[in-house]
Formats: sequence, C-alpha cells, structure tokens
Amino acid sequence: MSETTTILVADQLQLIYAGLVEQFKSADELEIVAYAATGNAVLEYLQRDSVDLILLDVSLPGLDGIDTARAVKSAYPQQLLVAHSLLTEIEYVNSMLIEGASGYITKGADLDEFRLAINTIHGGEQYLSAAAKAAVEQGYSYTDKRMGGEYVGLKPREREIIVCIAREMTNKEIADQLCLSIETVRSYRKSLMTKLNVKNSAGLVKYAIDRRWI
Repeated sequence: MSETTTILVADQLQLIYAGLVEQFKSADELEIVAYAATGNAVLEYLQRDSVDLILLDVSLPGLDGIDTARAVKSAYPQQLLVAHSLLTEIEYVNSMLIEGASGYITKGADLDEFRLAINTIHGGEQYLSAAAKAAVEQGYSYTDKRMGGEYVGLKPREREIIVCIAREMTNKEIADQLCLSIETVRSYRKSLMTKLNVKNSAGLVKYAIDRRWI
C-alpha cells in the first residue's frame, strides 16, 4: 500500500462526494480518486481498477451498502471498506461489520476523525464513531443473542425473510424462494418478532418499510 491512501467514495448524493473532496484537500495522505453513485458502480470500478479503501454509504439505491459490502468482500476479500452513514441503528452498524466493513463513521465527521479512523484501520483494528459505538454497546442491554462474545444484528437470511414478509409472501412462497422448509420459515418469523420486539407480521412489515428495504 502506498503512503497515500486512495479512496473511492460510494454515495448516492454527489454533494456528499464533493464535500469530502473539499474536506480532504488539506490531507496529503488521503486522496479521493473515484466516485460511485450505486453499489453496482462500485463493483464495476473494482473490475477495472483498485483503491486502498472504499467509503461506503449504507443507503445506496438498488444494491444497498450492506449487499454491496457482501459482494465486494466476496470478490475481493482484502479490500478495505468503511461504512459512512447517517444511520446509526444497531442493525445497520452490525450488518456492515458482519459483511466485512473495518469501520463505521457517521456523516459529518471532521478530518481529524477520518484520519484517526483510517490510521486505526491500517493498524489492523476496527474503528467506530461515537454514535455507532454507542449503538453497539446499547445492543448488549436489549438482547442476549451473542456470537463469539459480540452482539450480532440481523443476519442476511433474517433480512431476506423480513423483505419477503413485507412483500406479502406466504410462508410457502418464502420457503420455495429461499429453499427452506415451511417450518423453518415459521421459526424465523417467530424469532424475528421476538428479536425486534414486534407483536405480529405487520410490525415486521413496518420495520422493513421504515428502513426502505422495499
């Protein structure tokens, strides 16, 4: 890796990209070299070029940040990713970390925080902004679902189930689409209601709509 960290900014708002370019002008060690407005554009870029780090918005249109992170890490396991988002709810933070992000920075961070985050990540450690860290820590008080000693947010399969429910699919339709048994789908539905503290399927639908998953 060169002394200068090259960065691809992935955000649906070009204004965010322009703001970061301006912000990083005084940082000789950080250079924004590319912009992508969608997750697919990120993948297309990586097919023809490379960068040291991808600054990835969670709320990308189409292939969102979580799915993009999964696709990138699957194809390029060594690629460094950092989530950059206004969203700090536990499921977003944990989902990005589960999919391989090395850090989570909230939008509005100053240059000093970006420097700290990137130096921390280059040192082999994870970086979480204050709001993201608070969300993770708060998660411990609301659930006993742990894996490897860490809180685990919604897993990709759980997210798929919620999206299917929000699309008014029956248990059989979900089972057929995801190659699961109907009983397994019922079990997922029940555990998700418990995990997300909602009373019925309507609560799961609202959860998906609130997060613009459909």
